[in-house]
Amino acid sequence: MAGPTIDALSQFRLTTGLGPIGRVVNFTNSNEMMLVAVAIIIVLFSVGLRTRSVVPGRLQSLVETLYEFVYGMCIDNIGEEGRKFFPLVFTIFIFILLGNLLGLFPYFFAYTSGIVVTLTMALFVFLFTTGVGFYVHGFRFLKFFVPDGVPGWLLPLLVPIEIISYLSRPVSLSVRLFANMTAGHVMLEVFAGFMILLTASLGVFGAVASIIPLGLNVALIALELLVACLQAYVFAVLTCLYLHDAVHMH
Repeated sequence: MAGPTIDALSQFRLTTGLGPIGRVVNFTNSNEMMLVAVAIIIVLFSVGLRTRSVVPGRLQSLVETLYEFVYGMCIDNIGEEGRKFFPLVFTIFIFILLGNLLGLFPYFFAYTSGIVVTLTMALFVFLFTTGVGFYVHGFRFLKFFVPDGVPGWLLPLLVPIEIISYLSRPVSLSVRLFANMTAGHVMLEVFAGFMILLTASLGVFGAVASIIPLGLNVALIALELLVACLQAYVFAVLTCLYLHDAVHMH
């Protein structure tokens, strides 16, 4: 008789919600989590900024800390022009951060573990920053692909490399976020599965032996919390760097 098995990839399976309506419009559990994230953002900032006390409470302090952190990121990496792009960068950062964190809770789905979601966001950032470059500089933005001080005979080699590097930005943005979220959740599922298998197969001795994977799981959850915040930061700071390139062309 076969014992329990570990299916670490089942947590990434998309399912339709909202009954028949969900099947018609292809509304999935990933879409549900996006709506949950948006609702949390609205409630968090509405409640946190409702009083605006001189001595802020915990929720107001959290909201103000997030605001100042991303605002400083924009100014430091883009320059004073970063004020104009702060709403976009802040929205991207909070949306990715909540997507990463929600996936750590049971029965929730990490929408940032889907390559379609991360690639869509990365393509939006890529097209937006490219549009900003052409809007600010016109066709002179094409000089971005011609390195300064390079001998003319090297340009036929370097210009294609610069173009390929530029076009690879959405791939690196999307795959980095997708891969980190997927790998982390698979590891959590595997070690949690070890605990269940040991307990089911060895009884009391298995329960004692499962302490080791339990400890590893606790450590992995702490690591995943760090990775969830770090990946949101990396995506946001790279967006700022791409906007800096578009505005300043260097």
